[in-house]
Amino acid sequence: METQTYNYKVVRQFAIMTVVWGIVGMLVGVIIAAQLFAPALDLTNIGPWFHFGRLRPLHTNAVIFAFGGSGLFATSYYVVQRTCNVRLISDKLAAFTFWGWQTVIVSAVILLPMGFTQSREYAELPWPVDILIAIIWVVYAYVFFGTIAKRKQKHIYVANWFYGAYILAIALLHIVNNLQVPAGWFHSYSLYSGAIDAMVQWWYGHNAVGFFLTAAFLGMMYYFVPKQAGRPVYSYRLSVVHFWALIFTYMWAGSHHLHYTALPDWTQSLAMVLSLILFAPSWGGMINGIMTLSGAWHKLRTDPILKFLVVSLSFYGMSTFEGPMMSIKTVNALSHYTDWTVGHVHSGALGWVGFITIGSIYYLIPRLWGKQEMHSIKLIEAHFWIATIGVVLYISSMWISGVMQGLMWGALNDDGTLTYSFVESVKASMPFYMIRFAGGLLYLTGMLIMGYNVYRTIVDGTPVDAEIPAIAQAEHH
Repeated sequence: METQTYNYKVVRQFAIMTVVWGIVGMLVGVIIAAQLFAPALDLTNIGPWFHFGRLRPLHTNAVIFAFGGSGLFATSYYVVQRTCNVRLISDKLAAFTFWGWQTVIVSAVILLPMGFTQSREYAELPWPVDILIAIIWVVYAYVFFGTIAKRKQKHIYVANWFYGAYILAIALLHIVNNLQVPAGWFHSYSLYSGAIDAMVQWWYGHNAVGFFLTAAFLGMMYYFVPKQAGRPVYSYRLSVVHFWALIFTYMWAGSHHLHYTALPDWTQSLAMVLSLILFAPSWGGMINGIMTLSGAWHKLRTDPILKFLVVSLSFYGMSTFEGPMMSIKTVNALSHYTDWTVGHVHSGALGWVGFITIGSIYYLIPRLWGKQEMHSIKLIEAHFWIATIGVVLYISSMWISGVMQGLMWGALNDDGTLTYSFVESVKASMPFYMIRFAGGLLYLTGMLIMGYNVYRTIVDGTPVDAEIPAIAQAEHH
């Protein structure tokens, strides 16, 4: 007889590690932010492991793949079980994805500070780790789609479409981008060269944003926002349009990172046009999420978890407006390689991905440990406001710094010489780096508050595996 409970064990493991890696990732981010205005903090007197060039890739991997990735594993395993009314197809394989993924993260923590990197955006890890990632991902796909295949619900809930698309897309992106010839255990050469390699890297790099950091977290949005609001999703039809438009369009957007390069003009322009089109489905999805609160707006006054989930959508809307604008060639000339790009990335990462993950984890933790709610609602409220102020300080300082840098770098005297030296632009950026550091510190403080709140909730609770309800009772998951 099949076990009549959901597998919450693997969800619990990933949920805890989401919080742990969130704290670690944000801490490394705060350290590198400090290094930019206080270079003495590079700690080169004790060794080469802690300077900006070594820690920056570690920060990227810790926040995206450790914090974000663990959050995605936790929520996708939870959502697919709850919406399909079945237990995961294999407990052992789900456990393998947990231990395998944590092994990948720990290897990043060891290898990146040592300087072993491929130097590819969002794909810094050396080739043996890439192979391990590919194996884990195939197993993850089997567990996810195998669970959907044995579902007791006829309907495949919209969140699962987004999770499913992200799992398939990341498999494709990861394998194609990392085709390489090993030249030692931690060194390799890309199979591609020149402009083709750049194109492959940015096809991968932008779709890591499009599928890992957008589609996947929209899976969270389409499940946890309706659940926390206690309302059905605003428009089912809009969610279908949102899905297909997003999935089709994102794949074409990558080469907008290569304006003014050796890439053919038509390729750059195609990416620009499709990036501008991308604005429409993105805002359609944002509206769909926010309007789900119709009839439940009053809950925002008293429910800080809902605040996290809804404000994340506001940042999603802002980031997906800014992205298409920055892809326009003339705007790109001002914004690219400046702090504006850094601000844009973090409005998406801290505001959209961070907030939707934090809200989802706050939703999950009590349910996984048999509690009615988190240990302290007031601490969630405090976390929300501290983190929100942190994000605003971070991104506004980077926007101003970035536009200033773009204008300074492009300023010319009457005789055609540069008005400002590069050093002058660096000096002018310093106040903004200090504001950015303050914003990052506030965000980290929020994560530490979350860590304490989660710890207290877990200590007071008992791990539970919810019973799978009979199908008649489970029509509305």
